[in-house]
Amino acid sequence: MKTEYKAILDDIVTQREAMIALVTRWAEINSGSRNLNGLAAMQKELVEAFAVLGGEVSLGELSPQQIVDDKGRLFSQELGKVIHIRKRPNAPKRLYLGGHYDTVYAPDHPFQKTQWLDDMTLNGPGVADLKGGLVVMLHALMAFEKSPNSEQIGWEILLNPDEEIGSPGSAPLLTEAAKRNHLGLVFEPALPDGKLAGARKGSGNFTVVMHGRSAHAGRGPEQGRNAIVALSEYVQKLYALNGKREGLTINPGVISGGTTVNTVPDQAILRFNVRVGQPDDTAWFEAQLDELAKQFVSRDGFRHTIYGGFSRPPKPLEKNLPLFEEIKACGSELGQEIDWYATGGVCDGNNLSAAGLPNVDSLGVRGGNLHTDQEYMKVDSLVERAQLAALFMMKYANEELKNF
Repeated sequence: MKTEYKAILDDIVTQREAMIALVTRWAEINSGSRNLNGLAAMQKELVEAFAVLGGEVSLGELSPQQIVDDKGRLFSQELGKVIHIRKRPNAPKRLYLGGHYDTVYAPDHPFQKTQWLDDMTLNGPGVADLKGGLVVMLHALMAFEKSPNSEQIGWEILLNPDEEIGSPGSAPLLTEAAKRNHLGLVFEPALPDGKLAGARKGSGNFTVVMHGRSAHAGRGPEQGRNAIVALSEYVQKLYALNGKREGLTINPGVISGGTTVNTVPDQAILRFNVRVGQPDDTAWFEAQLDELAKQFVSRDGFRHTIYGGFSRPPKPLEKNLPLFEEIKACGSELGQEIDWYATGGVCDGNNLSAAGLPNVDSLGVRGGNLHTDQEYMKVDSLVERAQLAALFMMKYANEELKNF
């Protein structure tokens, strides 16, 4: 390794305690995707922390998300603001760095504080997903900016407040950013052993509102059309599509309906998630929904409406593989064994890849038990992953990568 690289990377080691303190501070700011006040507080922290990089900062409004409520009514849900930071946008090499600052933990969730599980393991809301990754990104860029050829790379950061709900407002911004840049680094958490997410499935969220006809359950049940019964049949037919395409999984996750037990219910609601393995699976699945709809629309007294769609396209490994190989080579120089595996999980890396940007999207901390009150990160990975990203950027600036 070049002496100039080693000196810069060694300096990251001295920042270990400061990095841990910053993750702890940020994790104890509740920034659940729907907590606009908490997102605003986290946004302020991030703008202040990233100011040291000297980039141009802007805050962007996102279009509201359209949501179906428990009554089957469509309404608009406000979202937090996106943080956009750019530096040297006209440089010959342009690099995208991404992460989200929302979490899955609402303000009333009991999981709000951090604690040490052992000397190397910090438990807390968002420590891995993704506040630890934000600290890694910040310190990797701080190190890179000290390197002699940093002027060769123009970088762009997008920190969004809606990733955990599918990036409904920020998705167009991801697509635009993908087209402005040459490579992408996203700081979603790695696996506990440091493995990266390689190929990713695509994902879609749907809501079905089934309408029937109400009636008295005792005096005239035959006059009614039971929406719960019809929706139950719909769920069974939908679930039977599982495995009809390789990698296709359908999860009916939430179902509700009815008012009282002596009333034939005139409405029932299903919310479900779909994961697909290949890009053409999305069109196939949507065709199956159309066929399924025909079986119910023709029934007297019933109608239904489907909302939602696919928000995360599948992310095949092939076009991103050269970048993975470069990250692996950088890891080898640092004594880090880097590998990857296919996963059903999704993130903004799916959207970036679909828009044509090669990216590695799990360069954050090593951690696990995401989206539970057992979420943790391995604190040594703060330094490890910051060094990995910084070394990659320095090599990219110095034209030392074989594939780029």
